[in-house]
Order: sequence, then C-alpha cells, then structure tokens
Amino acid sequence: MPEENAPVSIAVDALGGDAGPSVVLPGVEAALEEDPQLTVLLCGPADVVGPFAGAHERCEAVAATEEIAMGEHPAQAVRKKKDSSLVVGCRLVKEGRAQGFFSAGSTGAVLAAGTLVIGRIKGVARPALCTVIPSPVRPVVMCDVGANADCKPEYLVQFAQMAAIYTERVLGRANPRVALLNIGSEDAKGSKLAQDAFALLREQVPQFAGNAEGTDVLAATFDIYVTDGFTGNVCLKTIEGTSKVLFQSIKQAARKNALTMVGAGLLRGGLMDLKDSISSDRIGAAPLLGVKGACMVGHGSSNEVAIKNGVHVAAKTVRLQVSELIAQTVAPHQG
Repeated sequence: MPEENAPVSIAVDALGGDAGPSVVLPGVEAALEEDPQLTVLLCGPADVVGPFAGAHERCEAVAATEEIAMGEHPAQAVRKKKDSSLVVGCRLVKEGRAQGFFSAGSTGAVLAAGTLVIGRIKGVARPALCTVIPSPVRPVVMCDVGANADCKPEYLVQFAQMAAIYTERVLGRANPRVALLNIGSEDAKGSKLAQDAFALLREQVPQFAGNAEGTDVLAATFDIYVTDGFTGNVCLKTIEGTSKVLFQSIKQAARKNALTMVGAGLLRGGLMDLKDSISSDRIGAAPLLGVKGACMVGHGSSNEVAIKNGVHVAAKTVRLQVSELIAQTVAPHQG
C-alpha cells in the first residue's frame, strides 16, 4: 500500500521557467518547509544550487553546466546537451537517485527527456501529457494536451486508462467518468479517428461515458476528457487565453467611472475567489504519464506558488505509485 507521507526525493530544474532561479528557489524552499519528508535534488549551475543547498536541509546540489532554452528544438537539445539541468534531473530519476522530476522549462524538452532519458513503461505506446484544468465547478483532467499531435485510436484508449489512474489517485475521485472530446455528443460524431476511438473506448474502458463537446470541459460534465495532443493543446490554450482576456476586460470595465469602481469594490472578494478557483498556480504541474517515474511539467510563467505546488504534486504522484499502477494495470493489456 502507498504511504502518503513516505520520504520522497524529487529532482528539480533550477533553471526552469521564464523567471528561472528567482522563483524556483523560493518555491523549492516553501515546498521543503511544508513537507518534512521531502528531499530535493536541485539541478543547475554550481554557483546557483550550491549556496541554496548549503543553507537548506534536505536539499542536495547537483551541478549542471548547460541550459536548454525555450526556443531550442526539444529532442535535438536533449540529445546534444547531456549536462543541462533538465537532462541531468531526468537522469537522476533513471539512475534511481530521485523518484520524480519537476521542471517549468521547455515543455517539449521535458517531454523528450522524459521519454528518451527516463524511458517509457513497457507496453505504453506513447506517453501522454495529462493536465488538471481548474474549473469553478471542480477540477477536471484532460489527456493528451501536447505530447502526441498525431494519434491512433488505441493511443487514446491508453490515455484514458492512464488518466483514470491519475485522477483516482491524485485527485481522489473514485470511478471518474471518461469522455472523448468531440464535435458533438452523438455516438457517430467526429472524424474517423474519433469514431474509431469511440468504439475502442466503449469496449475497453469501463469508465467511458461517451462523447463530450468543448462546452462540457469547464462545466465539468465529465471528470476526464480524452483527445489527441493537437486538439487538447489548442483547447487548453484557448481556455487559458479566454480566462486571461476575461479578467483583463473585467478590470478595465471596473475602472471605467466612479460608479463602476464602487461596484467593483463590492464584488472584489467574489471575483478574487473566482480567479483563485481557476488559477493554474494551484495545480502546479502536469504529469507525463507512461514513463518510469513521476515526470512533471510546470507552466513557463510559473510563480513561486506554482513551483511549490509543482514539487508537491510530483511528490504526491510518487507516493501514490501512479507509475507503478500504470505498469501493472495498463501496459499488461497491450500487445
């Protein structure tokens, strides 16, 4: 049985994210303070990670001499820069020194390193990026959101199976309802991929509840939304962009005149609660499901809170043995 408070070691990319060490180090510090059973292996330049590790118990400095920038070709950079903070962190998981890895750096590079360095679980056709989407109703899960632009129907079956394990374990949601993201709710809707995937999902995934439309996502009609990585990424970015524009528009409207400013003052508490309920900072990171260990991707714009929560969810994913359960229950059914 998994121990929810068991000691755990997480490798962290000190250079990850738009702000780099300026937010990663305070985020790691907060995570260490809140979790007394957590050990962090901090990967990055010696002059950055050394002093921090020296000042914090349960933090070990792991020097790395290279950095993978956001604009670099992911797979090429991972193969070329073997001493980058991102690759070094994944290698620590492969070697067993760490049980999980977290980075808010290049998503593509984390996906490439997770697959190439940490390695796929035997029987998993394609690791998938799974994310928790915050909703005013309740958080929902979407998989895939960017790891696999082109998919076969059988990939989507595995995405559903892996996402169900993550949702049950990490979100604590028993028997989550799985839906296929589609252009209509009727069984025969969608492309050939969608129609073929629908048939396989209905046959092989007990939690499958049918098709879902885009309007169902934030309404939390279902618990898990399965799709190919291209569609999932577009959907996710659309939700993030809409949220940002909406709150900017509300802010501008509130400042229009004295009367709207008074009204905004009265609504401020409720609006702040709503903004917090749909903030990705609370989620912290998205897991790459299907690799041997917890490989977590944070948002590039992560702040200290998001970094802290990303490290926490990496530790939780390890403690709840998500990768082990995928290996035991998903992979054996393949082939």
